[in-house]
Amino acid sequence: MRLSAPIAALLAALSLWPALPARAAPVAYALQAESSTVGFETDFGPDHITGTMPIKSARLLIDFDKLSNCTIDVALDVAHATASFPFAAQAMKGPKVLDAAAFPEMTFRSGTIARAGDGATVDGMLTLRGVTRPVRLAASIYRQQGSATGDLSHLTVLLTGRVNRSDYGATGWADMVGDEVRLTITARIARAD
Repeated sequence: MRLSAPIAALLAALSLWPALPARAAPVAYALQAESSTVGFETDFGPDHITGTMPIKSARLLIDFDKLSNCTIDVALDVAHATASFPFAAQAMKGPKVLDAAAFPEMTFRSGTIARAGDGATVDGMLTLRGVTRPVRLAASIYRQQGSATGDLSHLTVLLTGRVNRSDYGATGWADMVGDEVRLTITARIARAD
């Protein structure tokens, strides 16, 4: 999934990791699921297959003073994933790829979160098709459009990364569909006070 130019420009202009004030402890945030997306893209010959996967649940704790205290715990709804054309969605959820009937949920649990330039790296464990493997995501955090300077009640977290589907046994149609899956996760969150 690609971000539209206005959203990408807004995100680039509002980067917060280096500028946020210190907080005394981790703060709980609730996901605004209706305005959050988990997007993916993979190669399909010379073209691309894109799609989204709904978020079932998310638990987020953010400590702006000490990123190592942050936690991200997310569950995705594999059975309701969509793709850029119907055949791809059906094949993706079938037994040769995600096997949504046997594994209706995909989970990510963060391990280590550390600063990296203007953002952060999030190392964690992704479980897909019953297989758990380490994955690294790049993260940025922003104030949402219209927020006053210093208002951290509503934030947008952008996570990007890539995984090889074959690492999880999702090997169907390898002769037609690329192994690498590129992820773009946009999570809009609100302070859970």
